[in-house]
Amino acid sequence: MDGIPRRAARVLLVDGDDRVLLFRGFDPARPHHRFWFTPGGGLDPDEPYAAGAARELAEETGLRLMPEQLGEPVWDEVTEYPFDGLWYRQRQEFFLVRVPSWEVDTRGFDQVERDSIDDHRWWEVAELEATEERVYPVDLAPLLRRLLTDGAGSSC
Repeated sequence: MDGIPRRAARVLLVDGDDRVLLFRGFDPARPHHRFWFTPGGGLDPDEPYAAGAARELAEETGLRLMPEQLGEPVWDEVTEYPFDGLWYRQRQEFFLVRVPSWEVDTRGFDQVERDSIDDHRWWEVAELEATEERVYPVDLAPLLRRLLTDGAGSSC
């Protein structure tokens, strides 16, 4: 099955304790299918990845950064998934942003986010490695472990 093409930018927001922020959501067409995922989302037509990442970060967490503050993407992937009865094929780039701490403000959520995201929390890499809950991307724990060891990403 061919998916609806979509581009997305995602942010690995890491605090001073090396914990990553994840949201818990669900597919409205399959409310029992719950999962944790990084801040970010779909890009507007012709929107650069860094600009979309900065926009999504502001909307979903309240953290406002200029696109150039995000640095270069640290990872990219193509993923396919169903959401609300549709099948998507999404190319996404990930940016790593380090903050000493951050109080998440979700007032910028759009209606779809308000309807399909019910929690957020900061996760340690060891917690991601041990959890039996769904986490996307599925390779997030080893990716984060490598990035944190290498000292990648931008600091704010």
